Amino acid sequence: MEIDIGIAADDRRRIADGLSRLLADTYTLYLKTHSFHWNVTGPMFNTLHTMFEQQYNELALAVDQIAERIRALGMPAPGSYKQYAELTSITEETGTPAAEEMIRQLVQGQEAVVRTARQVFPLAEKANDEPTADLLTQRMQIHEKTAWMLRSMLE
Repeated sequence: MEIDIGIAADDRRRIADGLSRLLADTYTLYLKTHSFHWNVTGPMFNTLHTMFEQQYNELALAVDQIAERIRALGMPAPGSYKQYAELTSITEETGTPAAEEMIRQLVQGQEAVVRTARQVFPLAEKANDEPTADLLTQRMQIHEKTAWMLRSMLE
Protein backbone atom coordinates (compact mmCIF):
# COMPACT_ATOMS: atom_id res chain seq x y z
CA MET A 1 0.00 0.00 0.00
CA GLU A 2 1.25 3.47 -0.88
CA ILE A 3 2.49 5.66 1.98
CA ASP A 4 0.84 9.09 2.18
CA ILE A 5 2.07 10.84 5.32
CA GLY A 6 2.82 14.20 3.71
CA ILE A 7 6.53 13.50 3.10
CA ALA A 8 7.67 12.84 -0.47
CA ALA A 9 9.17 9.41 -1.19
CA ASP A 10 12.59 10.87 -2.05
CA ASP A 11 12.65 12.80 1.22
CA ARG A 12 11.59 9.72 3.16
CA ARG A 13 14.40 7.74 1.54
CA ARG A 14 17.04 10.40 2.31
CA ILE A 15 15.86 10.68 5.91
CA ALA A 16 15.80 6.89 6.30
CA ASP A 17 19.33 6.67 4.88
CA GLY A 18 20.48 9.15 7.51
CA LEU A 19 18.60 7.31 10.24
CA SER A 20 20.25 4.09 9.06
CA ARG A 21 23.65 5.67 9.73
CA LEU A 22 22.37 6.77 13.15
CA LEU A 23 21.10 3.25 13.81
CA ALA A 24 24.49 1.78 12.86
CA ASP A 25 26.33 4.23 15.11
CA THR A 26 23.94 3.56 17.98
CA TYR A 27 24.21 -0.21 17.63
CA THR A 28 27.99 -0.10 17.35
CA LEU A 29 28.16 2.08 20.47
CA TYR A 30 25.76 -0.34 22.21
CA LEU A 31 28.09 -3.27 21.46
CA LYS A 32 31.17 -1.36 22.59
CA THR A 33 29.50 -0.19 25.80
CA HIS A 34 28.23 -3.68 26.56
CA SER A 35 31.68 -5.17 26.00
CA PHE A 36 33.25 -2.55 28.26
CA HIS A 37 30.62 -3.34 30.91
CA TRP A 38 31.72 -6.97 30.86
CA ASN A 39 35.45 -6.31 30.72
CA VAL A 40 36.14 -3.22 32.83
CA THR A 41 38.60 -3.67 35.71
CA GLY A 42 40.37 -1.48 38.22
CA PRO A 43 39.57 0.71 41.20
CA MET A 44 36.49 2.26 39.50
CA PHE A 45 35.08 -1.16 38.56
CA ASN A 46 31.75 -0.94 40.38
CA THR A 47 31.03 2.64 39.28
CA LEU A 48 31.91 1.98 35.64
CA HIS A 49 30.27 -1.45 35.51
CA THR A 50 27.00 0.08 36.71
CA MET A 51 27.29 3.20 34.54
CA PHE A 52 28.05 1.19 31.40
CA GLU A 53 25.04 -1.05 32.10
CA GLN A 54 22.74 1.96 32.31
CA GLN A 55 24.18 3.28 29.07
CA TYR A 56 23.88 0.07 27.07
CA ASN A 57 20.30 -0.44 28.29
CA GLU A 58 19.42 3.06 27.10
CA LEU A 59 21.14 2.40 23.76
CA ALA A 60 19.20 -0.86 23.30
CA LEU A 61 15.93 1.06 23.59
CA ALA A 62 17.21 3.73 21.21
CA VAL A 63 18.08 1.15 18.54
CA ASP A 64 14.46 0.03 18.51
CA GLN A 65 13.09 3.60 18.30
CA ILE A 66 15.37 4.50 15.42
CA ALA A 67 14.64 1.30 13.49
CA GLU A 68 10.90 1.74 13.98
CA ARG A 69 11.09 5.32 12.67
CA ILE A 70 12.87 4.05 9.55
CA ARG A 71 10.07 1.51 9.09
CA ALA A 72 7.38 4.19 9.64
CA LEU A 73 8.98 6.09 6.75
CA GLY A 74 8.44 2.98 4.60
CA MET A 75 12.03 1.88 4.32
CA PRO A 76 13.79 -1.29 5.52
CA ALA A 77 15.93 -0.89 8.63
CA PRO A 78 19.44 -2.33 8.42
CA GLY A 79 19.91 -5.20 10.82
CA SER A 80 23.14 -7.04 10.11
CA TYR A 81 26.66 -6.63 11.43
CA LYS A 82 27.85 -6.22 7.84
CA GLN A 83 25.42 -3.37 7.21
CA TYR A 84 26.31 -1.68 10.49
CA ALA A 85 30.04 -2.00 9.77
CA GLU A 86 29.51 -0.29 6.40
CA LEU A 87 27.31 2.49 7.82
CA THR A 88 28.88 3.33 11.18
CA SER A 89 31.31 6.15 11.90
CA ILE A 90 32.41 4.54 15.18
CA THR A 91 35.59 2.50 15.35
CA GLU A 92 35.13 -1.01 16.67
CA GLU A 93 37.26 -2.09 19.65
CA THR A 94 38.42 -5.71 19.55
CA GLY A 95 40.81 -5.49 22.50
CA THR A 96 40.32 -4.84 26.18
CA PRO A 97 41.60 -1.34 26.91
CA ALA A 98 42.22 0.04 30.38
CA ALA A 99 39.25 1.65 32.14
CA GLU A 100 40.31 5.21 31.35
CA GLU A 101 40.70 4.37 27.66
CA MET A 102 37.25 2.75 27.72
CA ILE A 103 35.81 6.01 29.03
CA ARG A 104 37.69 8.00 26.39
CA GLN A 105 36.39 5.74 23.59
CA LEU A 106 32.84 5.98 24.88
CA VAL A 107 33.06 9.78 24.94
CA GLN A 108 34.19 9.66 21.32
CA GLY A 109 31.36 7.25 20.47
CA GLN A 110 28.70 9.38 22.16
CA GLU A 111 29.98 12.45 20.31
CA ALA A 112 30.00 10.55 17.00
CA VAL A 113 26.33 9.67 17.47
CA VAL A 114 25.54 13.33 18.13
CA ARG A 115 27.34 14.38 14.94
CA THR A 116 25.46 11.80 12.89
CA ALA A 117 22.10 12.88 14.35
CA ARG A 118 22.98 16.52 13.66
CA GLN A 119 23.72 15.67 10.00
CA VAL A 120 20.29 14.09 9.58
CA PHE A 121 18.37 16.89 11.30
CA PRO A 122 18.32 19.34 8.34
CA LEU A 123 16.83 16.62 6.11
CA ALA A 124 13.98 16.05 8.58
CA GLU A 125 13.47 19.77 9.10
CA LYS A 126 13.35 20.49 5.36
CA ALA A 127 10.72 17.76 4.84
CA ASN A 128 8.64 18.92 7.85
CA ASP A 129 9.22 15.51 9.41
CA GLU A 130 8.54 16.51 13.00
CA PRO A 131 8.58 12.96 14.46
CA THR A 132 12.10 12.37 13.10
CA ALA A 133 13.23 15.84 14.20
CA ASP A 134 11.89 15.10 17.69
CA LEU A 135 13.65 11.73 17.80
CA LEU A 136 16.91 13.32 16.66
CA THR A 137 16.63 16.11 19.24
CA GLN A 138 16.06 13.56 22.01
CA ARG A 139 19.01 11.47 20.86
CA MET A 140 21.32 14.48 20.71
CA GLN A 141 20.31 15.58 24.21
CA ILE A 142 20.91 12.12 25.67
CA HIS A 143 24.26 11.59 23.92
CA GLU A 144 25.55 15.08 24.73
CA LYS A 145 24.69 14.58 28.42
CA THR A 146 26.23 11.10 28.48
CA ALA A 147 29.41 12.38 26.82
CA TRP A 148 29.64 15.15 29.42
CA MET A 149 29.20 12.67 32.29
CA LEU A 150 31.87 10.35 30.90
CA ARG A 151 34.20 13.24 30.11
CA SER A 152 33.86 14.45 33.70
CA MET A 153 35.31 11.14 34.88
CA LEU A 154 38.51 11.87 32.95
CA GLU A 155 39.19 15.20 34.68
